[in-house]
Amino acid sequence: MARSRAKDYDDKRLSMLHRSAELFAASGYVGTSMNTIADACGVSKALLYHYYPDKKAILFDILSSHLEKLVAAVRKASAQAGDPVERFRTIVATLLELYRHADAEHQVQIASLKLLPKDKQQPLLASERILVGIMSDALAAAVPAAKQKRVLKPLTMSVFGMLNWHYMWFREGGPMTRAEYADFVAQLVLAGAADAAASRPRSKAKPAGRSRQAELL
Repeated sequence: MARSRAKDYDDKRLSMLHRSAELFAASGYVGTSMNTIADACGVSKALLYHYYPDKKAILFDILSSHLEKLVAAVRKASAQAGDPVERFRTIVATLLELYRHADAEHQVQIASLKLLPKDKQQPLLASERILVGIMSDALAAAVPAAKQKRVLKPLTMSVFGMLNWHYMWFREGGPMTRAEYADFVAQLVLAGAADAAASRPRSKAKPAGRSRQAELL
């Protein structure tokens, strides 16, 4: 007879994932051991192994859960928004709000996804591509002058750059709220994207090797 799971199994698992993400963000994935995770979570090493067979499984679950939440929320925001400009603003605000309690998970996504085996990276990269695709479509609709790929690609990744690296300087209770920064990013892009697109020369540079970011578009 199969052993039944405790009623709080999922709650404990999610708590372990969040604490592990904090440890990975603070000390690095390589610098964090299963013993450290167990101690930080207040559980025995045996119980931790009951949930996860190894550290890679924890890392994958952190990133998978995080990206699933982002994709679901951004899809919902995109579907509910009104005109193209409002849709873009809503997506930007939604992403920044989602990062409020997930800075650690977000840092781990940026720094440690590449440490997973290739087969484990693929579904996570697919989720990242969905997010980039939604943002790219929203930008193309909000700023028609930026529809060309030579403009849309760097513009899309620039928006993600402003959002993804905000944790390096942003502090809750500081001079700017998250909502204000989201509006700042959106306004900055909307005000300057058309002019930037008009002045963007056609590049004659030879294509270089494809990075993870390049493969997202």
